[in-house]
Amino acid sequence: MKMRWFIGYLGAVGALLAATARAQDAAKDTPPPSAGAALTMTAEGAEGLTESLRQEARAAIARGLDWLRAKQNATEIGGHWSNPLHPALTGLPLWALVRGGDRESPEVRRAIAFLKANARENGGIYRDPPEATRGGGLSNYNTAICMVALHLTGDPDVVPIVQRARRFVARSQHLGGDVYHGGMGYDAGTGRPYADLSNSYIAYEAMRMTESVEDLRREGEERADLDWKAAREFIQRTHNEPTVNPAPWVSDDPRDRGGFVYHPNQTRAGTVKGADGIVKFRSMQGMTYAGLLSYIYADVDRSDPRVEATVNWAVNHWNLDANNTKSDGREAHDTQDEREGLYYLYNVMAKGLAAYGRDVLRPQDRPAFNWREQLIRKLLSLQRTDPQTGHGYWVNEVGRYWESDPVLVTSYALIALETALGE
Repeated sequence: MKMRWFIGYLGAVGALLAATARAQDAAKDTPPPSAGAALTMTAEGAEGLTESLRQEARAAIARGLDWLRAKQNATEIGGHWSNPLHPALTGLPLWALVRGGDRESPEVRRAIAFLKANARENGGIYRDPPEATRGGGLSNYNTAICMVALHLTGDPDVVPIVQRARRFVARSQHLGGDVYHGGMGYDAGTGRPYADLSNSYIAYEAMRMTESVEDLRREGEERADLDWKAAREFIQRTHNEPTVNPAPWVSDDPRDRGGFVYHPNQTRAGTVKGADGIVKFRSMQGMTYAGLLSYIYADVDRSDPRVEATVNWAVNHWNLDANNTKSDGREAHDTQDEREGLYYLYNVMAKGLAAYGRDVLRPQDRPAFNWREQLIRKLLSLQRTDPQTGHGYWVNEVGRYWESDPVLVTSYALIALETALGE
């Protein structure tokens, strides 16, 4: 079993490394912006991870994994966490457990069985909602997360399921020739044009992390993949960067320029009126890291000015206390609580910066810092202890985006910690 997992894990890591090799050609699809605004970052003035901090992080991960194992609900078809109508709420804990080194426990085996039981003939891994709801059964979101979790287990029995899931996700890419072209929505079956960067990054990530299973298809069987050129075009349409995005909402204010928004028609960080009288979108922290990870998985080189502009915004707006900061002196509209989606932010931040490949970052007006160290310390400070068991968990006091669910939030935090620790 250890060897099977290792092969699966190497495939996932190899997918990210392969993106670098392909990126040079992909960058030619769209003329890059001027590199003049790019920020040069050096490794001076910051320390790496100490052994003491590593030990603290390992202990916190162990407490969190113990908490997850204790919270699993065993059923006749395996074991699930939280709401069984959304298999992703089992896929994320499984992802955290396997990434944390647990590949043999009864909880892991039961979780695999539960996800296998939810795999459908059309390739999706999801359940229909009990009644018609906007977004349907969140089929893309559930399938993308679950296929990664299954793939990381290294279990050869799940290979056909992952292969079918890849075909399902590839068919779910919106290719309608509109502003959503190239992106992914919650559920392509709703029949309405829609895509957002959050669903898109999750799908792009899933397709890259599982692409090694394509080599295991029968001879002559058609491979499944996304239209990556269309994906890059969609990513740019959510980029708050005027050199690559001509949309009227795009801001040239340096406080927004280079970040990302939720989808081509919406931001959730508020809006401001520009000097031209047109409403401009403010950039979002979580979506900026989703944009960074999406560019890299879509084969845009890490030295490309599009990536540099993204990283510059992220570094100069570094904030581990709020997802969308609005305290910059501007009057904003449609603002929301800054802690909404905070653990989603930690999760995508860790994955995005790890993929970018530079640990030490230098803002324009602050000393250089090691993002891994700062994120680990923040997550350690937020872990709560179950007084009865001593296990550790996380939860957001602001419950939007399901973050009142400690299973979801603990899984986000564990994957972020495991990624930041880099072991």
